[in-house]
Parts: sequence; C-alpha cells; structure tokens
Amino acid sequence: QVQLVESGGGLVQAGGSLRLSCAASGRTFSRHRMGWFRQAPGKEREFVAAISRSGGSTYYSDSVNGRFTISRDNAKNTVYLQMNSLKVEDTAVYYCAAQGSYSTGSYYTDRSYVYWGQGTQVTVSS
Repeated sequence: QVQLVESGGGLVQAGGSLRLSCAASGRTFSRHRMGWFRQAPGKEREFVAAISRSGGSTYYSDSVNGRFTISRDNAKNTVYLQMNSLKVEDTAVYYCAAQGSYSTGSYYTDRSYVYWGQGTQVTVSS
C-alpha cells in the first residue's frame, strides 16, 4: 500500500507560481510511476503531468507543457509539481497518483493509477 499526501495548494494571482508536493509512505516509492491530475468544478478529471520511476522521463498535457515541471526525489519519497505562469483556467483540485509497483500502464490515463492522494485546491485569480 502507498499513501499519498499532497500539500502546497492555495490562492495565487494569474501569472504567479506555486509548487505542489506529494509525500508517499513506505519504502517502495522508486518502484512507482507517478502522476498529477486535476479536476475543475463540473469537469472530468484530467491528466496534468507524469514522471518515470527514475525521474528520467517526464510527460505533460498540452495545456501545461512549458509552464509546469514535474520532478521527484526518491530519497525523500516525494514528487513535485512546479507551476509557473498560472492561468485562471488552471484552477482545480490537484491530485497526486501512483501506479502499481513496476507497472507499465499508460502515463496519461487515470485508470493506470491505483493510489491517489486526497487532493489540494489550487485557485488562480484574475
């Protein structure tokens, strides 16, 4: 079992930055592909970013590519999402997710992820 706890959300003006963190329990963090998803009110949950087990490969949605950066520190059991140049449309609850141990599911679909955090609210004001 992997438990995930997000932090770092909040209220920020458009153009600002936030860094989300997701701390994972256990000793198997490096075995899991990690991802960030978000869900805005009235919308379906959508893929934001993902990272390979080693951190050597990263993947982004078109809407955040070039503005957001995902990274991980396997020694600290933590994955991060640095969000720059935030837009009002980035407002959502952001979820951290982990695939199963050594899973090779798609990075982009939420069905590939078996462990989820509780979410952290990000609100971008105009």
